[in-house]
Amino acid sequence: MNKSAPRVCIHSDYGNPFKVNPGKEIFMDDVLKKITDPYLLFQIKQVSSFHGYLSTGAFIGIQMLNIAKRLLEADPGEQLYVACETYSCLPDPFQILAGCTIGNKKLKIRDFGKMAVVVNKKAPEDQMLVRSVRIVLDPAKTVQYPRLHEWYMNTGKVPHEEAISLLIDAGESVYSYKFMDIELPKKPDKRIALCINCGESFVQKNGGALCLACMENIGVLKE
Repeated sequence: MNKSAPRVCIHSDYGNPFKVNPGKEIFMDDVLKKITDPYLLFQIKQVSSFHGYLSTGAFIGIQMLNIAKRLLEADPGEQLYVACETYSCLPDPFQILAGCTIGNKKLKIRDFGKMAVVVNKKAPEDQMLVRSVRIVLDPAKTVQYPRLHEWYMNTGKVPHEEAISLLIDAGESVYSYKFMDIELPKKPDKRIALCINCGESFVQKNGGALCLACMENIGVLKE
């Protein structure tokens, strides 16, 4: 099996190569040569094609997905559910590699601006609690890698190539996780109604006569 690194698109904002120090250049292809696991290289290729390039956040998502699958003892192809705590790059690996999307309700985004995810497997029908794991890129641990910490805390201009190289070196050592039991919400009955204001059909919640869009337009809902 050929374990050479796949060609990966580099975002033009950073250029290729990116000069870290005078006379020292980092290429993404050279960075990926550090990886010997062919499955991880496959994951990177899939995510890069889907995301548009290999960003640091997307690579973190790959690492978090693999950590979650190991901790939850998920079988290959087993359904996963994820709540990402940021919109930035992190959700994409879960979409392309685990089939978690907003449309199939396996992906939720709670935009706390944190590099963290909560992942769980599908619970049995009669089970009210599901075992989940929350994984976070831990600043108390990234501090051991000063340039990675600069990227994380946005205190310096660190290119994706360099940050990903450091994440490869660090492996799981820069992540923290904890298990938790999450209560599953009861699935509500789906009722379709016609909005008394706009006349359009909508999924009715709590017996309301107005759709959410009209409620927002008339000031009933506030951001």
